[in-house]
Amino acid sequence: MSLTRDELRRYARHVVLPQVGVAGQERLKAASVLIVGLGGLGSPAALYLAAAGIGRLGLVDCDRVDESNLQRQVLHGTSSVGMPKVESARARLHDLNPHVDLRVHGERLGVQNALTLVGAYDVVVDGTDQFSARYLVNDACVIEGRPNVHGSVHRFEGQVSVFAAPGSPCYRCLFPEPPTAGTVPSCAEGGVLGVLPGIVGSLQAAEAIKWIVGIGAPLVGRLLHFDVLSMRMHEVAFERDAACPMCGDGAAPRLLDDYDDFCGTARMGDATGDGGSEVTPRELRDQMAAGQVPWLLDVREPWEYSTARLSGATLIPLGDLAQRVAEVPRDADVVVYCHHGMRSAGAVSMLRHAGWGRVRNLTGGIDRWSIEVDQRVPRY
Repeated sequence: MSLTRDELRRYARHVVLPQVGVAGQERLKAASVLIVGLGGLGSPAALYLAAAGIGRLGLVDCDRVDESNLQRQVLHGTSSVGMPKVESARARLHDLNPHVDLRVHGERLGVQNALTLVGAYDVVVDGTDQFSARYLVNDACVIEGRPNVHGSVHRFEGQVSVFAAPGSPCYRCLFPEPPTAGTVPSCAEGGVLGVLPGIVGSLQAAEAIKWIVGIGAPLVGRLLHFDVLSMRMHEVAFERDAACPMCGDGAAPRLLDDYDDFCGTARMGDATGDGGSEVTPRELRDQMAAGQVPWLLDVREPWEYSTARLSGATLIPLGDLAQRVAEVPRDADVVVYCHHGMRSAGAVSMLRHAGWGRVRNLTGGIDRWSIEVDQRVPRY
């Protein structure tokens, strides 16, 4: 695809680079990139890929902009709160570069649509924050033969790599099994320094651009780890696992039937349970309306409790629960909650192993309670 005069002016700082030039910029224009997730990682990746002149950008996200996103998700603004993220992104990216063909997919990436979406683009940028989504993106990329530009963040640390390039390792070669559910908190549960996903997402954009133009050394078989507190980076080299069930020798790759089941997680909005160990917000609301009021245990931190809480709940932060477990009644129905249900799931497991039999986890935590039951409870 040849460049117009307007595009030559816009991309002049690229064109002047000997490693890019007109030919490299034309490759960017002819290329397509799918960005899965328009949050902390997808925001900077989308901005820089659009600014770079990627010809067609696919944007996948089923969420809406929340005020708590704005600390790190710089693609969106205050005026976008409440909008679908794909629509907020489309408006911002079109303003940034009207030459880019923007395709919005306001849906959750799932087994039913993953191969169709991934197969329609040249490169995939994984900006998801759930392990079930990461394994799904990886597997779809292996099957469709698309490079998977991976990024992840946790508190003050981030990682970047390129998986599933032809003949190279995939995500499963490095991480054959997901971590035990609840052991790795999400950004909402564990927090993240707002600038960190900006750095990692920008590195993902750089890797996608390098791959398309065909310059430099891509992060294939290399995991780049970044610590923003020490401001240090280091690499971990890894190789393709010949026994990998997805990309190994003789593998017959296919998508799993249920990635949430594989990762031991439950989709937001689904009622799941382990012998009655969970209760949904609507179920709890109905039980309380019928006079069956449980003993509510809040295992979040004091600042969270002061921000939003359920009436009558007792605060015992998860880190203090082992020392204060005697405060939890054994002869009452107990419902434990946190922000999104991960810390409280750990608390339920702890209490059950200690002999509490009538204890359940509030699925989705207080955030889901606010969405489905009482919108007067602040979200954060």
